[in-house]
Amino acid sequence: MQPSWSFLFQHPAHLLAFGLGSGLAPKAPGTAGTLVALPLYFLLLPLGAWYWLVVALMLLIGIWACGVAGRALGVHDHGGIVWDEIAAFLLVLPFAPQNLVGFILAFGLFRLFDIWKPFPIRWFDVRVPGGIGVMLDDILAAAYAILCLMGVAQWL
Repeated sequence: MQPSWSFLFQHPAHLLAFGLGSGLAPKAPGTAGTLVALPLYFLLLPLGAWYWLVVALMLLIGIWACGVAGRALGVHDHGGIVWDEIAAFLLVLPFAPQNLVGFILAFGLFRLFDIWKPFPIRWFDVRVPGGIGVMLDDILAAAYAILCLMGVAQWL
């Protein structure tokens, strides 16, 4: 099944899982979804410590939304399901140096680990089903990106 706008509006979970439509991008929907997180980050930043609660809720909602959309499509982790990229990249952004170079580096590292899926990311990706599996590989990619950012932050 090829998702469309009508598919997204059939269920709220579909709309969320597809990043409010960013997952319908014809090329690189995961990259498009990741980019959605940038303006969202700046909107959420004034929340202070509440930022982390919102991100945690987004991750939990993502388990549900990605699972519902995946079952409807008959594909565990359809490329257009990008809520996982959005929520997981929101984990990364606070650890990036808060300047253009830091955000570009954070974006590049997160996309690298999300696409490459080094151990144990790929292992979990193929073994953990449903919405948890969809979210988990991106959370692990975020952890790798955060570790790298922490290692280079002093030089940026």
